[in-house]
Amino acid sequence: MLYFKDKVVLVTGGSSGLGRTIAEAAAGAGARLAIVGLEPDAVHQAADEMPGNVEVLGLVADLTRQDDVDRMVATVVERFGRLDVLVNAAGRTDRRKVVDTTPERFRELMELNFLAAVRSTRAAVPHLLRRRGHVVNLGSLAAKTAARWMGAYPATKFALAAYSQQLRLELGPEGLHVLLVCPGPVARKDDRLYPLEGLEGLPVRARRPGGGAKTRTINPQWLAQEILRACEERRAELVVPFKARILFALSQFWPRLGDRILLRNT
Repeated sequence: MLYFKDKVVLVTGGSSGLGRTIAEAAAGAGARLAIVGLEPDAVHQAADEMPGNVEVLGLVADLTRQDDVDRMVATVVERFGRLDVLVNAAGRTDRRKVVDTTPERFRELMELNFLAAVRSTRAAVPHLLRRRGHVVNLGSLAAKTAARWMGAYPATKFALAAYSQQLRLELGPEGLHVLLVCPGPVARKDDRLYPLEGLEGLPVRARRPGGGAKTRTINPQWLAQEILRACEERRAELVVPFKARILFALSQFWPRLGDRILLRNT
């Protein structure tokens, strides 16, 4: 994709999982990269293994700390001179019954899955507006409809979806492109940095990707390419699989029908 050649792309959560795959796709398209993670060894390994002959900056940052986020963005702009794309991919999933999920757990997940994106976006927006740049927020099908046994996760992704729409409405006219990505379960090529917790008492199927959703896992390399294409086309949302939109519409018009479909398919 010639569109991304020499663009500066900052990927939080870029040291593992889908974040790393997006970073690899951007590197393959000729972008200059900054990848951010919390674990130094994982960040440095990911930076060293990026494909292509591109410039890569590996940064260690705690996205729950505003000073770390400000330093992260300032370092990227100082190194590359600009910022074209921010990918908010940092986050964790959850598994537990919602009534067993403590307020403290909700706060922990909200900090990482939602407020980290808020902090990063606010710090990056002045630089992105100068470039008519992009914010990519990694949501989930859980950003559109909740499911059983996912603990605090859906609430955090619902918040991210609302935030993405507000950004589009307020800053879209000024040139900022905001893309909300809502994928189903994504296949992993590496182990989770942080293993799932809270599995006691849950059905075995709840431990599967997507909390046991009856849908095929998504190829992460394919999804990363679709995300880059959606940025180039400046689309508002990318929902995969597309047919999930039917469930979202039904749930809005007929909540009980939507619940019955979810119960059958998760």
